[in-house]
Amino acid sequence: MRGLQVLCTSRSPHAKRLTTLAQAFARTLRLTHCELSLSLVRDSAIRKLKREYFGIDAVTDVLSFPAGDFPGPGPRPLGDIVISLDTARRAARDLDTTLERELALYLAHGLLHLLGFDHEAPKAARKMARLEQKLLGHAGMLARSDEV
Repeated sequence: MRGLQVLCTSRSPHAKRLTTLAQAFARTLRLTHCELSLSLVRDSAIRKLKREYFGIDAVTDVLSFPAGDFPGPGPRPLGDIVISLDTARRAARDLDTTLERELALYLAHGLLHLLGFDHEAPKAARKMARLEQKLLGHAGMLARSDEV
């Protein structure tokens, strides 16, 4: 394996497309010999995770859980990306876009978080926004916020 291996056990019809898209993002970012876990869940599941790991009892669009250092053999684990399909459907409807486009935004945003990018400071947010645009070919999630 040279590129990105995506582990996704979701039965969602979007799982295969997002797996292929994650691999394309990895090529763009020149990631090699690595893997990530991708979960497509309902709002109730992502809310539970956000409450458990971040102490915030609210639904969100995407969560990223970086794997940290891995000195062992085999592909380097990047971590886990969890996407709420319910939130993506609502956002697509509210923003008059497609579900596929919304899921791509969440995937790009989550992957960049796994790679250590954040949007806490304005300069970091601008850099992350540029990378989202590079991956997607159009403005990403951060373009919607007041962080950039």
